Amino acid sequence: MTKILLSGNEAVARGAYEAGAGYASAYPGTPSTEILETIAGYSEVQAEWAPNEKVALEAGIGASLAGVRTLIAMKHVGLNVAADPFFTLSYTGVAAGIVIVSADDPGMHSSQNEQDNRHYARAAKVPMLEPSSSAEAHEFVRRAFDLSEAFDTPVLLRVVTRLSHGRGPVETGGRRGSERPIRFDRDPKKYVMVPANARGRHVTVERRRDALRQVSEGDAWNRIEWRGRSLGVISSGIPYTYVREVAPEASTLKLGMTWPIPDAMIRAFAAGVERLAVIEDLDPYLADHVRALGIPLDGEVGAARLGELSPEEVRRELFGGGPPPAPEEGLPPRPPVMCPGCPHRGLFATLRKKKLAVMGDIGCYTLGVAPPLSAMDTCICMGASVGCAHGSEKVGLRGVVGVIGDSTFVHSGITGLVHMVYNKSGGTLIIADNGTTAMTGRQDHPATGRTLQGEATAPLDLEALARAIGVRDVRVVDPHDLPALERALDEAVASSEPSVIIARRPCVLLRKAERKAALWIDESTCGRCGRCLDLGCPALVASIEGDAAGGGQRPRRLPSIVEGMCVGCGLCADVCPREAVRAPDAGGGAA
Repeated sequence: MTKILLSGNEAVARGAYEAGAGYASAYPGTPSTEILETIAGYSEVQAEWAPNEKVALEAGIGASLAGVRTLIAMKHVGLNVAADPFFTLSYTGVAAGIVIVSADDPGMHSSQNEQDNRHYARAAKVPMLEPSSSAEAHEFVRRAFDLSEAFDTPVLLRVVTRLSHGRGPVETGGRRGSERPIRFDRDPKKYVMVPANARGRHVTVERRRDALRQVSEGDAWNRIEWRGRSLGVISSGIPYTYVREVAPEASTLKLGMTWPIPDAMIRAFAAGVERLAVIEDLDPYLADHVRALGIPLDGEVGAARLGELSPEEVRRELFGGGPPPAPEEGLPPRPPVMCPGCPHRGLFATLRKKKLAVMGDIGCYTLGVAPPLSAMDTCICMGASVGCAHGSEKVGLRGVVGVIGDSTFVHSGITGLVHMVYNKSGGTLIIADNGTTAMTGRQDHPATGRTLQGEATAPLDLEALARAIGVRDVRVVDPHDLPALERALDEAVASSEPSVIIARRPCVLLRKAERKAALWIDESTCGRCGRCLDLGCPALVASIEGDAAGGGQRPRRLPSIVEGMCVGCGLCADVCPREAVRAPDAGGGAA
């Protein structure tokens, strides 16, 4: 055994490797991304990026049927995409073990919603495990594969952002159970879910649930920790660690398996303490279950419901106190922004100029909603831009476009485009193709021509795909060529046929070696109009001229360029009406 410091995601990957997993797949999504990036470093595991989470899970089912232990990872909203095979997998069960990691995001650090995926375990009647540290993440994954095979079920492992990205000591060991023969045992009654077979498998699921209840009542996953009897707290996952920090004298019922929930253990624990509380993130999943057992809880102490718990909030919930402290005053807000030289900036500046209704999608280009660009009107889920643009256009809205990234288009935008063409849409879809899955750390996808391991593969041809679907009007433009982009938009929006504009320019973070010299602004020529500042580039800053308090001339913004941030993309020069933005060889220099 070797003790090393691992993040929760790294610990999950290491645990799967040690458990003998031979196949792993995922679609990148914060906070789960590093699980696959880590496991790809183990040559014994076939690790793959999938186009989406549904495909990842379906491929994992195939690997399991061939006798190979399988790990599938996704962020919480990814399980929505994989829900169709997930629920049926509960009926069919597994051959080799399958562990599905759901990385939830309390606080929405990088997500469009705050859903609590503990409900999925209860709905699908699949055991759910919740580690509270990197060490437990490592241990739980290893034991989850055994649980999966012992009870013929997929196992859902729920981690959260604080665990995924936090680090802790882990005792690692060797790999086991990997020398399994590749074989497929035919069993149509188990694996072919026509209604007659599915009815029988449903009976199996209910019997499995009863057996799993017995497991949850033991101390293998759940345990009572008796300390002081004046306060008892039921908790799981990261909130359990906060309880131990702020209430070290309290007795705790630590739940490592949160479905099925151990009713007898809860009753025994409640009977042994004077005051009972439940501490959990997001929904009152545990609290509602305790109340349903007829056990009263102390006041409203329970789920946070909104946002991510912290030790301070747990202390207030358990021991009372005033409202949360106000944020420190005087600190400027630091919202996320597109990088200097980002290829999406020219696209959204043009969309704003054209005053189009923009149906957006999930990616770093979603930042087009923020001022000063302010050029995105919806963002629902992966792929929704296509359907939203189509539906609004079909009912008569004019001047509407959908904007979707290249990775997101492959994930869930293709079927939306098929729908547009099939239903004779006159809408326009813009694919913002920056050649990577930029938002989650620049991972590859089927259109980049590289696998998870960086090996060359056949790249998906987006233009050919759009034409094969039936789109005749397919244009490729450089989003930094503003006149060409504007012409393409005008013609596509005016067309009565479905059209696709591929705004193609590599992510600036992929082209660091091609960085150009910083531009500079000639103050004697600058008209202080602010058009360059309206691009929202962090390399452009402004000072105020004039009397902002009134009584003098109207204040004007004098722009300047931060030399160390400018990548020389030239977009600010393109929008300047007085040619005040100059190249370094034009005399002067950057401010």
